[in-house]
Amino acid sequence: MKHFISKIPIEKGWSGDKKYCVTTQDGQKYLLRISAPERAVNREQLFAMHKKVQELHLPISESLEYGVCEEGAYLLQTWVDGEDAETVIPSLPRETQYTFGLEAGRILQKLHTIPAPEGLPKWEDYFNAKIDRKIRTYEACPLKYDGAEHFLRYLQENRHLLNGRPQSFQHGDYHIGNMMVDRGGQLQIIDFDKYDFGDPWEEFNRIVWCAQAAPVFASGLLDGYFDGPVPEAFWRLLCLYISSNTLSSVPWAIPFGQEEIDVMLNQVKDVLSWYENMRRIIPTWYQKP
Repeated sequence: MKHFISKIPIEKGWSGDKKYCVTTQDGQKYLLRISAPERAVNREQLFAMHKKVQELHLPISESLEYGVCEEGAYLLQTWVDGEDAETVIPSLPRETQYTFGLEAGRILQKLHTIPAPEGLPKWEDYFNAKIDRKIRTYEACPLKYDGAEHFLRYLQENRHLLNGRPQSFQHGDYHIGNMMVDRGGQLQIIDFDKYDFGDPWEEFNRIVWCAQAAPVFASGLLDGYFDGPVPEAFWRLLCLYISSNTLSSVPWAIPFGQEEIDVMLNQVKDVLSWYENMRRIIPTWYQKP
């Protein structure tokens, strides 16, 4: 590993990794991620996958070095000098927000050109099992909320939409909170920590965070991805994926305390409002600038 003259902790994020902004003798900054020793194999896989993603020459943070140190497994990545997109983009003119959304959509479309490995379970089998787990988790949760019945109904009525879906590489957590705007005004994609393989359209299940922060950006993300009209089949599947995610969001939040529970309850209300209790397939936030 390089020699660093400074090491500043970064508190943001949910990965469980220790993250630092480190600086070398020549003033070059890097992002240093250190994971627990038992995650060494996972981190090595992340490094290899990130290298494959870098071959697409997209505006992303790049992995430079992987290794093992006293604290665990480390990844050294390029430092993106800029500001968090979720802070910058909502304050910009609507047309500029939409343009950033278009770029985010085009980047995601290229990420999805990386094929999934052979031998994965059929997507409908995998995701139906996931829906079943989420339903059981909600039913066992002591905290119930108004509107959950609408998610349950949509899930049960639309499972057939999963049949025959393709699979590809997924960023795993693609939303405005994992993007930055660098000093040159370029959108940069960060945090591939949760990368996975699955239905490329499932990747949009995090778009609720974009829609809450900047609806025009979220709209541009879809338009840029499809480079034209958004297919009706996509809208119907997106409702399924968002219903699945939102149903389990409150049980997920409970271990993290009331603040996170309130965040998720607020998101439940927004989703039910956008989709009119899951009776419409195109959310009310989708709009042109």
